[in-house]
Amino acid sequence: MLDLRSDTVTKPTAAMRAAMAAAPVGDDVFGDDPTINALQQRIAKLAGKEAALIASSGTQTNLLALLSHCQRGDEYLVGQEYHTYRYEAGGAAVLGGIVPQPFELEADGTLNLTQVEKRIKPDDPHFPITRLLSLENTHTGKVISQEFMLKARKLCNKHGLKLHLDGARIFNACVASKQSLATLVEPFDSVSICFSKGLGTPIGSVLVGSHKLIERARRWRKMLGGGMRQAGIVAAAMDYALDHHIERLADDHRHAQQLHDGLMQLSQNGAAITVEPAQTNMVYLNYNSTDDAQKVSTHLREQGIIVGAGQRLRLVTHLDISSQDIERVIIAFDQALKLL
Repeated sequence: MLDLRSDTVTKPTAAMRAAMAAAPVGDDVFGDDPTINALQQRIAKLAGKEAALIASSGTQTNLLALLSHCQRGDEYLVGQEYHTYRYEAGGAAVLGGIVPQPFELEADGTLNLTQVEKRIKPDDPHFPITRLLSLENTHTGKVISQEFMLKARKLCNKHGLKLHLDGARIFNACVASKQSLATLVEPFDSVSICFSKGLGTPIGSVLVGSHKLIERARRWRKMLGGGMRQAGIVAAAMDYALDHHIERLADDHRHAQQLHDGLMQLSQNGAAITVEPAQTNMVYLNYNSTDDAQKVSTHLREQGIIVGAGQRLRLVTHLDISSQDIERVIIAFDQALKLL
């Protein structure tokens, strides 16, 4: 089966499994796991930050950041469609008593910073205290410009706010923009970096930031039940991915463009879809109706291809998808769309 629902569906390669099996391990809650310690030092250095902390998921590293920056009754500013607000079950509010102030996104995935500034609360007991602005890169496969990030940093400095980045796919942004990780995350006080998406590990994310922030996050991780013991096997997979799976993200981007071009050709030939531009490893298409979406999804599954069934459909390329697989997907879409 070819699975295009997400890059989270990737399986660890044989070489990655071998690295995991051979990893020296210890009790990480006691700080004794040498593979985790080395991985945290390595990613902190790559990001140009003081320290790093491994956790099980990007949802957890984002939550650790929000809890470490904010107190109960504080507010964070965030995009309406950003993962920290929309797709993480309201953890910051439920577990931390942190109030979200969401904003509609611009077409390029950024926020209107003029509107953001207007919603920063004055120091008044009627309002929550605005503490943090939370951004995202990439967003729906779009690389957010560094110019915007620097403007956001300037805004935060002006109002004494912290700045967090959900960098789940930040390495896709690095490859697409040809800029280093340290450059892209320099404006941020904290960054969540996920390894179980395009980098292909079976589990694991890292939060980077200052020593003080990471120590707070470590306490929160323990409180949330996120302390892991002999988790060097996870860190070994992440370390392997840093060595072998970053540059190859360019292959995913090429495959996404190949898929985009093929679907665009179908659209130009009369297929009942519209196709959005692709920047990294995601292609979005839109059907005329949810009924059309369901019919195409069912037909593709019968052909051994798994996609979602939403009227706006996300197709994600990853290390388990080849150029030949993309050709097969385009042919299957052509057949399915002709049946509508």
